[in-house]
Amino acid sequence: MKRFDCLKLVAAEAKDALVVSSAGAMTLEWNALRSGDGNFRVRTLGLCSSIALGMALGLPHRKIIALDGDGSLLMNLCSLPTIARMHPSNLVHIVFDNEVYEASGSKKTATACGTDLVGVARAAGIKNSGWANNLSEFGRAILAGMTTNELTFIGAKVTTERTEVSPYPLDEVENKYRFIRHVERTEQVKILKKNLPASYV
Repeated sequence: MKRFDCLKLVAAEAKDALVVSSAGAMTLEWNALRSGDGNFRVRTLGLCSSIALGMALGLPHRKIIALDGDGSLLMNLCSLPTIARMHPSNLVHIVFDNEVYEASGSKKTATACGTDLVGVARAAGIKNSGWANNLSEFGRAILAGMTTNELTFIGAKVTTERTEVSPYPLDEVENKYRFIRHVERTEQVKILKKNLPASYV
């Protein structure tokens, strides 16, 4: 499967979900399909799953989608038992497994040598875990994850093919504050309760 084709199916079901995406080209592809301040781009490899977990726990009534990669998740496998233990029913965790560290020279990851991330997730305690082996299966898995109240882990083997899209339009600081303001606006909550340091200058 091609990752961009999978992302199209996610975009079709995302609605007002908050989306946390891992570092790399996937974030650029996602932004081309569903731009907006409801997307948070994680620049530190490995933290997508943990940040998405925090969002899901903080906003239990709202769907949170984690767009993760095999290289990223392998750098933070300890997040899976924590996610299973906390069991947020509003989290849909998607891992696009292309078996390489795409952003750093395309060296092979452990999944190219037999590591099964869906198997790891299931063994960690995430019962609703499964591979989507084609676009039809992926579409059904996304629809189920978005319409049921159950923690969902979806693995998708994808090619290393990238889709040429525009560069990401924001740096990480602007993205962070625009995302926070989006949550404040859509949830009618106040997160930033004091002026930022720059406002004193």
